[in-house]
Amino acid sequence: MFIKISNLSEGIHNYSFDEPIKKIELGEPFFGNFLLKVELVKSLNQIIMDAQINLLANFDCDRCNKNFDRMIDTKYKMVYMFGQKPMESDSININYLQVDADKIDLTNDLRDYSLLSIPMKKLCKEDCKGLCYHCGKDLNEDQCDCNKTEIDTRWHPLLELKNKLKTN
Repeated sequence: MFIKISNLSEGIHNYSFDEPIKKIELGEPFFGNFLLKVELVKSLNQIIMDAQINLLANFDCDRCNKNFDRMIDTKYKMVYMFGQKPMESDSININYLQVDADKIDLTNDLRDYSLLSIPMKKLCKEDCKGLCYHCGKDLNEDQCDCNKTEIDTRWHPLLELKNKLKTN
């Protein structure tokens, strides 16, 4: 995925792309098209890019194991400097372009930021109750009939300690 910059005048330039995710080499959990909105601010020696990506992804809920689709939105900023890269440059949001560069390749950055936008905890809804740890019933649909007061025997030593502390 490229943006042509060879004849770009100084100032603000807006772009919008609606492309299949395969164009940026993404597969599962992403599907369908991605929407990319880009604002380029070009000056004499640099281009500052603000990008916003919207993608559809399919996940399994970490609490109730239901399959669900979620729209993922992510934003990032990138600076493209014209000239040689200095020896000691470790910034990940600054790229260096040849002075005669005619285009910017967005593919790797789009793919990387899309993958980084996958949430650590995937929930079908914010208040998902999950599954009963005794019977496995989905607690979002209905309450189960399990005895909630029954305590696992492995916790008995801690309960005894708690009771001793209360009496002292």
